[in-house]
Amino acid sequence: MAETIRLAVAVLGNAASVALYAAPMVTFRRVIRKKSTEEFSCFPYIIGLLNCLLFTWYGLPVVSYKWENFPLVTVNGVGIVLELSYVLIYFWYASAKGKVKVAMTAIPVLLVLSIIAAVSAFAFHDNHHRKLLVGSIGLGVSVTMYGSPLIVMKKVIQTKSVEFMPLPLSMCSFLATVFWLIYGLFIRDIFVAGPSAVGTPLGILQLVLYCKYRKGSVVEDPSKGDLEKGNLEKVEMEIGKVEMNVTNHMNGHS
Repeated sequence: MAETIRLAVAVLGNAASVALYAAPMVTFRRVIRKKSTEEFSCFPYIIGLLNCLLFTWYGLPVVSYKWENFPLVTVNGVGIVLELSYVLIYFWYASAKGKVKVAMTAIPVLLVLSIIAAVSAFAFHDNHHRKLLVGSIGLGVSVTMYGSPLIVMKKVIQTKSVEFMPLPLSMCSFLATVFWLIYGLFIRDIFVAGPSAVGTPLGILQLVLYCKYRKGSVVEDPSKGDLEKGNLEKVEMEIGKVEMNVTNHMNGHS
């Protein structure tokens, strides 16, 4: 019975996390349409890719005992595909200077990952110490990413509007943290439960803020016609920035 519940929680956690991984697609549709990365930064997606790679490595039988953490491999495997896609799209449409920045960020990140993988695989000869090394680094990366949702919440409080904090994303974020926290407690793994122990209170706070400020959202009066093109561009840019922060938040859950 306990095994069935654990599996069900893992499946639900995977579903909620994948929904969050897909969130930046709106941003990158804009990048493709504009053929420009504009003010967007690629850094969160590169760090997100690192986080997914770390926890995929953590879940593989090289680090974990057999396939005890298989759900981590599946959800972070999807994350790797999406995050890598975002990075490649960004690189393709970035300016020459932007491409250099992407390379200067991505190469050290991949080198760090390679070193971690090599040390964990060859310097340690048991799963306990391998998990301790990879899990500690992954936990540190995940927890530091929780500064981003705080930026989103600060914007909501300042503007008294949830225009840039959509309820579906906030709800998925909350559910993902809850499911992964439960899963981590089930398997008694601090490196799985730890990030969500931080993320769950933040998810609750986001929902509380949404309930408090939802009436402050901008509602366009149809009699006034459409927004001017300049305003639409501004709104779209803001939404893209917020989605970038949401991505950071989500990556900490996996």
